[in-house]
This record gives sequence, structure tokens and C-alpha cells, in this order.
Amino acid sequence: MRFQKMDLRAATIAAALTASLGLAAAPADAKVEGDTITLGAAMSLTGKYSTNGIDTQNGYQLALDMINNAGGVTVGGKSYKMKIAYYDDESTPARGAQLAERLINQDGVKFMLGPYSSGLTKAIAPVTEKYKIPMIEAEGASRSLFTQGYRYMFAVLSTSELYLASAVALAAELAEKAGKKPSDVKVALAFENDPFSLDVRAGVVEDAAKFDMKIVIDDKLPRDLADMTSTLTKVRALKPDLLVISGHAKGAVTAGRQISELKLDVPMIAMTHCESAKITENFGAGPMEGILCPTQWSETLSYKDDLFGTAAEYDALFKKTYPSYKTVPYQAAQASAAVQVWKDAFERANSFDTEALRDAIADTDLATFYGQIKFSPAGNNIAKPMVLRQIQDGEYNVVAPTKWASSKVRHPRQPKY
Repeated sequence: MRFQKMDLRAATIAAALTASLGLAAAPADAKVEGDTITLGAAMSLTGKYSTNGIDTQNGYQLALDMINNAGGVTVGGKSYKMKIAYYDDESTPARGAQLAERLINQDGVKFMLGPYSSGLTKAIAPVTEKYKIPMIEAEGASRSLFTQGYRYMFAVLSTSELYLASAVALAAELAEKAGKKPSDVKVALAFENDPFSLDVRAGVVEDAAKFDMKIVIDDKLPRDLADMTSTLTKVRALKPDLLVISGHAKGAVTAGRQISELKLDVPMIAMTHCESAKITENFGAGPMEGILCPTQWSETLSYKDDLFGTAAEYDALFKKTYPSYKTVPYQAAQASAAVQVWKDAFERANSFDTEALRDAIADTDLATFYGQIKFSPAGNNIAKPMVLRQIQDGEYNVVAPTKWASSKVRHPRQPKY
């Protein structure tokens, strides 16, 4: 397999520069031109979501180049290359919707990839629905996205209410092993006041209620999540058994920094976006020891496909292509999987007709390095579970569910401040 690392990195940098300048990355009437299929994507390359937006773009670009280098996409007996027209949505929903209109109406794009975050996806989905443009998205997990009756939006990832449910179940299991009742577990919640995080919270609240756990702190934090001192001070005073945090990459950075500064001692902490926030690199493996991090994907899982090989081989390839990553964020992996779904749909539909493609996507049942992908009538992936990783000696090891565990959970956590 031919693979040019520098070419991929150069292509990604060039695409990002084009997007940041606000220039179209594809000509008008870009549905299919010659032997090239153009996909459109509004991406958060600047603003509060830029960390994960760039992760997503890197995942898109890696899959795109791998597919092209392996021969491209075959439709009607002809081989086509794919490219992506990127724009920078500046992490702003209104800008994202505006750019989706531009991609469709001015650039002629008929095949869309999703943006980063549930909020941006919520802004763009009504636009793609209005024009009946299929969109395969990888980063909008909010369950409310899948209650609107959208027919043209499909998501490769598990929905948000599942992100930290496994942490609640794990806390109940550990309580029973210690001779306690799950109802004895005290839970503290700290969630950014945005669609994704509030949906994660809803899942945690529902699962805590199943075990009759007591929620002793339930704080909704500002979207500019730069300070959690007040919440963490309450945590220190009330001594919960489980602290659950969600606030995208910026929230994880804030939480990691202030947990370290305050030398917070909580038996179990579960937090979204650990990897993309690089909390072990930024705040040290010792202070972050034992933190639980939900993930859509891990390199230790037994998933594989013909393009990337195993999950572990994808992990190695991504790190080789983008050497700044110590841990591959799941946002990048699921972005790559979304591009694979487009290839599969083009070839099964054997057509560029958007209705035929929409139906082909709806019928997807695809094994990938990221996991099985199969969509419900609402458009969410119903074939792949979430898993929970724990930071152990600086490494992210899968500890739950037990079926997928590569390591035993360490409880209570024993940070080294």
C-alpha cells in the first residue's frame, strides 16, 4: 500500500489554510467533476471547538487519502477520487448554517460530512434536510438530534446519553464488591450548559436513578468553561464517591488543571474529552491517575477492516501521519469512519443520485476499524458500544464494560500530587 506521510500532512495544512481564509475549496457545481467527487464540510478550525475540529479534519483527511491511494471509489465501472471542500465555521452555529448553504447553493456540493459538536450539527442539519442532501456526521452525539425526524442525517457514533452511563454502572458494581449498596453512592455532577453535555448529564441522572444513588451536587457551568473552583470546593466539602464532568476539550483542560491545583481526592472521577484535552501531557500522569474517560473507540478493541486493518494499525498510522499526537482522540477515528461510510454508500448505490445514496446510507451495515456501523431509522448508529478507559500510569486502558476490558479498574483512584 502506497502511503506518503508528508503528502497527507501537506494536504491537510493546505486545506486548513484555505478554510481559514474563507475561500471555497471546490469550484462551482462541484457535485462530481471529471473523476473527482467533492464532499463538503464546515469545520471548527478556530474558536472554542478548534482542538476537536482539527482532530476531526485530520481524521477526515487521513481516510480520504487512504481511500484515494487504494484506488478511490468505483461507480458505474469508473474510478473516482474524493476531495473535501472545507470552510471554517469559527465554532459558531450561525456561521455553520451559513456555510452549509454556501457549500450546497454556491459550490454545488451534494454530499456532506458533519461539523464538530452537537451544537454545530443542530445548526447544519435543517439546511441539509431542506435541500435533501445526505450528511454523514461523526461528532454530533446529542440524542435530541435523532428525535427531529431527519431523513438525510446519519451519525457513525453512539449517542450522548451513553457516554458516562458505564461510569455509573461501574460505581454500582464497585460498591457491591466493597459490601455496600449502590444506593450508598453519592454523585457530584458538573456539566457545561450546552446541548451535548446536558444530554450526557441526562443519561447519568437516569442511570443514577436506577440505582437510587444520591446526587449531592448538580452544577450547570457556563459555556466558556474557564473556572470550576466553586464546584470543586463543594466537592471537597461534601466528599462524593463519584464526580462526573463534561465540557468538551476546554472543560477537560479546566477540570484537569484545577483538580491538580486543588489536589482533589475523590475515589472516582469520570470526565469526557480527556484525550483531546491531553490532560496527562498538560498536567502530569500523577495528578490525573485513575480518571475515567469515556470513549467511542480504542486501539485495543478487536475491530478491523480492509482499508486500515485493525484498530491498533489505525492508531499507529494516525500517529505516524500526525506525530504531535501521543493518544489518538476518538473524534479523529470516527471522522475517518464517516468517510468510509461515504465510499461504501457510493459503491453500493452505484450512483451519484442523492436519493439513491440516502437509501444506501440508511441500509449501511459496515465493519470498520472503528466498529460496526448500522443506522436506526432515526439515523444514529445502533451497532457500536461506548467503552470506558482509565488513566493508569499515564496510559489510557479500557476497564469497562468487562467484555472489552484490557485492564482491571483501579479503585479508589490514587493520584500523585
